[in-house]
Amino acid sequence: MTTVRDVMTQGAECVKEGETLQDAAVKMRDLNVGALPICGGDGRLKGMLTDRDIVVKCVADGGDPTSVTAGSLAQGKPVTIGADDDLDEAIRVMVEHQVRRLPVIDGHELIGIVAQADIAASASNEQTGATVEGISE
Repeated sequence: MTTVRDVMTQGAECVKEGETLQDAAVKMRDLNVGALPICGGDGRLKGMLTDRDIVVKCVADGGDPTSVTAGSLAQGKPVTIGADDDLDEAIRVMVEHQVRRLPVIDGHELIGIVAQADIAASASNEQTGATVEGISE
């Protein structure tokens, strides 16, 4: 059985919920990523922030990314996967929730991200195709 831990990208960095969207954008640029987990002061996951969120939910509405915080865009309960869950379960969750990235949790600690690209690198062609198709519906 292949677990999420086997395929995830380790060492996910968070943007703190009180940091500005500009801070988040700089971190995304420096890490060369398009999404960051949003973490609270207690270190727990509050949501995910994408580069698209910054543009569509702030900049396009005339918001100021130097004053709008990452936490203000965290909505609902974040969708996560356990580190020791089966890769098939991660695929199912990604398709069910139409997300390309899942924060990976071990207990209450964020330890990585499993992304559509991780699935493509690790799963069969059939699984990868079904994942991409399911997420893109």
